[in-house]
Amino acid sequence: MEGVTLIGLLNQVTDQFSSKRALSVSGKFDLTYSRIHELVERAASRLVAAGINPGDVVALTFPNTVEFVIMFLAVIRARATAAPLNAAYTPDEFEFYLSDSESKLLLTPGEGNAAAQAAASKLNISHATATLLDADSELTLSLAHSESDTNAVSKLTNDPSDVALFLHTSGTTSRPKGVPLTQNNLAASVSNIKSVYKLTESDSTVIVLPLFHVHGMLAGLLSSFAAGAAVTLPAAGRFSASTFWQDMIKYNATWYTAVPTIHQIVLDRHVAKPEPVYPKLRFIRSCSASLAPVILSRLEEAFGAPVLEAYAMTEATHLMSSNPLPEDGPHKPGSVGRPVGQEIAILDEIGVPQEGGAKGEVCIRGPNVTKGYKNNPEANKSAFLFGWFHTGDTGYFDSDGYLHLVGRIKELINRGGEKISPIEVDAVLLSHPDIAQAVAFGVPDDKYGEEINCAIIPREGSNIDEEEVLRFCKKNLAAFKVPKRVFITNELPKTASGKIQRRIVSEHFLAQVSAAKVPKFGA
Repeated sequence: MEGVTLIGLLNQVTDQFSSKRALSVSGKFDLTYSRIHELVERAASRLVAAGINPGDVVALTFPNTVEFVIMFLAVIRARATAAPLNAAYTPDEFEFYLSDSESKLLLTPGEGNAAAQAAASKLNISHATATLLDADSELTLSLAHSESDTNAVSKLTNDPSDVALFLHTSGTTSRPKGVPLTQNNLAASVSNIKSVYKLTESDSTVIVLPLFHVHGMLAGLLSSFAAGAAVTLPAAGRFSASTFWQDMIKYNATWYTAVPTIHQIVLDRHVAKPEPVYPKLRFIRSCSASLAPVILSRLEEAFGAPVLEAYAMTEATHLMSSNPLPEDGPHKPGSVGRPVGQEIAILDEIGVPQEGGAKGEVCIRGPNVTKGYKNNPEANKSAFLFGWFHTGDTGYFDSDGYLHLVGRIKELINRGGEKISPIEVDAVLLSHPDIAQAVAFGVPDDKYGEEINCAIIPREGSNIDEEEVLRFCKKNLAAFKVPKRVFITNELPKTASGKIQRRIVSEHFLAQVSAAKVPKFGA
């Protein structure tokens, strides 16, 4: 994949499938590949005419809308760097991300974003809005002095080394780190995703996850575009359990990708209010957090499609490994599959690869992997060693070459010298029929150094109590892995992509205990 750009791949698809539906806004309008290409080229020319130069960073904060898709592609077509941001950030958070990315321009929907604009104003960053009313309209882009030379972008040739996307890590165990991803990183990743799932122009998906996150952007949107497939955006600009299957059926969806939290919501909806008919899916994909085997089984039983768990990170431009489609091999519940388009090794502390079955840090290298964090020499020094990127995850390969994750190194619970994977405890908790969501975490302990606690959300109508949870754990876990305390709550903090943040969960409940308050979020 050396020397390939994402824009180059998309141009090839446009030439081949120019009149095919590429993007739909549910219930509103459709855009073909040729129409998207026109809109992107014009918007990119406007950016260039307004003074956006190669290498400039443009921040975008939108819901999952057509304007976001067009402007994201326009920014990288102009050889600038797109920095998508969560529209729900606070002013202080926007100020951090805008400053850290060194953004030159902030783009928002027509209605704006007060918190983002306040931060941009404080940092003297220009602001513009983008609006597309329907398929036949021109994109309204409120850039000053951008009408001249509407073909300015035609003079630019995208380069594989162009930094196209700038994201931040989720910051679940440390301060968020800036990750620059090149055109070649993006091209390599979407090609890997397209290959392992055999995506073609016959496929169609509905976007479930936020497009400001690498999972939704790469796996849902860009890999579909690279295959000539069709993508649908929910009318509300975000996931809705009540309209999800309607959209999947209306737009002939053949697959979807989501995080475990969304899968659980979809399952709960299925149990409470099943649809009269479900589409015939080629597969369901799960990524960004560990999917408990019991949830995987329920998904397969409910929707009649194989559920393929995958492993990904922002630093790898998303995909690193995946369980294969049924025709390409077994999918193993509890594993994250086989490497896809890159090398993965289990290394010891001095960088020596370990034999199959040996546990150690999961390390990767390949054309989809970033060259390093931005302006963070300390993080680069520890994460990029021996020619490999060190993920911070512990895992092992089984005899069939499938990767199994034990957990984040920083999240492993050290109870009196016994290393306990919270993922294993999560899986047992979620296998209880009365538990909807669960997370295990370590807390300080005078005797053992660390002790295990857990928090659960009961299923609707359930009266499960701490005693029952502990009884179930004692039956299904070794004694030293049984949580010492169970918190029953109604909400768990998650990242914008749906990951449960163990560190924040732990801090929350420890604070509640210290303050002798009822351990419920929002209390």
